[in-house]
Amino acid sequence: MKKLMTLWALVLCYALNAQTAPEKAPAIGSVSGKVIDKILQQPIPYATIIVKSSEGEMITGGITSENGSFEVKKLPEGRMLFQIQFVGYKTYSRDIEISRQNRKLELGTIALEEEVAELEGVDVVAERSTIEQKIDRKVINVGKDLTTVGATAADIMNNIPSVNIDQQTGNITLRGNANVRVMVDGKLTNIPIAQLLQQIPSTSIKSIELITNPSAKYNPEGMSGIINIVLHKNANIGFNGNLNMGLTHGIEAKFNTSLDLNYRNGKFNIYGNYGTNIGKYINDGRIFRVDENSEQFFDFNNNNKSHLFKGGFDFYINEKNTFSFFTNQNLFNGKGLGITDIVYYNGDFPDEIQFFNNINDNHSQQYNLDYKRDFAKEGHNIELEIDHNRFESDEDANFDFEGGTGIIPDYMDFVDIERDQTFINLDYVNPLSEKSKLELGAEARFFNTDIDYQSTGLTFNANGNLRPTPSTNFIYEMDIYSAYATFGQNFEKWSYQIGARFEDVSVKADTNTVRAFTDKYTQIYPSAFIVYRPGEKNQYQLSVSRRVDRPGLEQVNPIREWATPLISSFGNPSLLPQFTNSAEFNYTRRLKNGSITAGVFYRKIEDEINRAVYIDELDENKLILTFDNFDNNSSFGFEMSSNYRPTKWWNFNASFDLFSQKQRGFVGTDEVEVTNTAWNARMNNNLIATKNLTFSIFGFYRGKNKTLQFDVEPMYFINAGARYSFAQKKGTISLNFNDVFNTMQFAFDGRLPFRQTGDFNWESNTVFVGLSYRFGSGKNRALRRKNRDDNTKQGSGGIL
Repeated sequence: MKKLMTLWALVLCYALNAQTAPEKAPAIGSVSGKVIDKILQQPIPYATIIVKSSEGEMITGGITSENGSFEVKKLPEGRMLFQIQFVGYKTYSRDIEISRQNRKLELGTIALEEEVAELEGVDVVAERSTIEQKIDRKVINVGKDLTTVGATAADIMNNIPSVNIDQQTGNITLRGNANVRVMVDGKLTNIPIAQLLQQIPSTSIKSIELITNPSAKYNPEGMSGIINIVLHKNANIGFNGNLNMGLTHGIEAKFNTSLDLNYRNGKFNIYGNYGTNIGKYINDGRIFRVDENSEQFFDFNNNNKSHLFKGGFDFYINEKNTFSFFTNQNLFNGKGLGITDIVYYNGDFPDEIQFFNNINDNHSQQYNLDYKRDFAKEGHNIELEIDHNRFESDEDANFDFEGGTGIIPDYMDFVDIERDQTFINLDYVNPLSEKSKLELGAEARFFNTDIDYQSTGLTFNANGNLRPTPSTNFIYEMDIYSAYATFGQNFEKWSYQIGARFEDVSVKADTNTVRAFTDKYTQIYPSAFIVYRPGEKNQYQLSVSRRVDRPGLEQVNPIREWATPLISSFGNPSLLPQFTNSAEFNYTRRLKNGSITAGVFYRKIEDEINRAVYIDELDENKLILTFDNFDNNSSFGFEMSSNYRPTKWWNFNASFDLFSQKQRGFVGTDEVEVTNTAWNARMNNNLIATKNLTFSIFGFYRGKNKTLQFDVEPMYFINAGARYSFAQKKGTISLNFNDVFNTMQFAFDGRLPFRQTGDFNWESNTVFVGLSYRFGSGKNRALRRKNRDDNTKQGSGGIL
């Protein structure tokens, strides 16, 4: 069972305080074995090993590795007490004896029993958030201190190291790059990422995994890697549940609720989840063009309602065979009003106002089947998974104008989208020996997108004459066939893994039944990891990989994404994929009361995809935003994060990341190159007042950075919160005051293609109140369903 990092700190205290007593006999022996969960039969990493003398004095100790194994050396001759401790489990004790005839004791597999009384109820959320560095990912265990920050996943993402959310667009970046894939429980999603993050209640999130340099087992999409959102799961025997409710209020109110239910009996585990987010969102901003002395004022009001339903079951056919099924149903209704007011202070042009009203309804459906077969040898298994996802969206948009030249009349746009994607994935794992493991897999993925666009408006043709806006039907298809192999070995201090993924990809794009673009390519994506652990306190990791960024739908769609009187955004159906070779080095130091992780990375990018900003040939006062491929590029960066508990009543997480990258793109008629060096700092403090009352203070600072058009000013905020537990900690009440000093703002100064300044604002200054309560029998919590809590083999999300 994966423990939260609150437990990790306690484990380290034991391990690092273990001191060798003066030897009364020669150090001639050792003891080794493996520690597992008795019910789940899964390894328990970082369990504390303690060896005491017969008088109770500490002799030495250690911790178990990732696979639960341990070996304690330099034991003296004689009788000793051997113990294994891990928070939430009963302590294991036994007498051992080292003699010259029996120097190496092999204890075999030791199964720990959980302390059921301490873990009653459903999947308990940690008191505080922690950061854990694993061999191929950084895991942020989301505690109650972070869940109070806001109602949704989007609200807490800016608290995660190296992750940033654009509050205006909802776009997510990792290490300063938007080429990142987002998954939920290791599954690709068909929901637009900005909408998905608004739909997931923050209280439903167990952890967030940052996989910045994935191995060949993972799909290779995403230059900056993969973000996997792991939701709470529960499979206690009997009936159990968890209820969460939250209210966020800024200028407008936003409500979120979630209800998780689970029933486990015998060979069946049945579960269901419902979550909803309902709220109004207000944004505003301005852009001032210096040379023409004009200003654009923007006001955006959105009224969104989303409902998520998940239901499924696990059928344990026997100890070796498990069959699982689940479905996700996501319903979204959004109503928006956007007002763009253009004022020409010199009177060179008539002032103009655009009113934009839209209604967007969409429905995402996911159906997932999984069959897993375990063989006699531990860890030897084969797994087949089939996942089908369908997304349907209808948008009706009205554009009304006041003032201006009156040449362009009011009009309406209608955009219908249908997307289907199907994965068929087969994985095979074979531990060839205690030190070696082989993994093989094959996968077929099929993507199909059909966009139908109709408009009642008029547009200028190449001759400058008005004509009806043509209807457009855009079909984008992509088929991917792949296979991978990885091989790894673990030694006393060293471990490594090498692998490669082979892919064959074909792409077709049709516009109004005319073949607009085709692409076909075959690539091999190698990866390698090396880990060195000279002792219990230090770990070094080096990894290299090759990845790909296939153009996303918003980047290839030639149909209008959005428009104002002076700016329109379109995709480029001829975009080619970009390829990235990356290297990464990380170091983890375990301290007496915490840990520190630091790392550096370097990326070499081929055929880079970036923004292009063109001046409209038909109106030089208007801009067109699109995408294009550019020459090779590179970027590098540094990251550091820490967990530390200075006192019993104060603990904190802190992180710092810095990255530098070149950006190329077209602005106006010129190709522009800028070097952007930016940095972010975050710190989350948790203060324990009483057994049931805690306070938190979170601070964030983002340094100045550059884009192709703008120099962006620094951004910063401070959040403060409190949490109170009641009903024997089955219930909690959370209160959070976000952006206490109302300082969060996107402000910029630009020179291309026009000299301009501006700023955008949103409801960052808010108060959040949340209630969480868990109920049920809570019997035998260890019997959780085995449906791949950490299974991220599906790779990246958000492709199309």
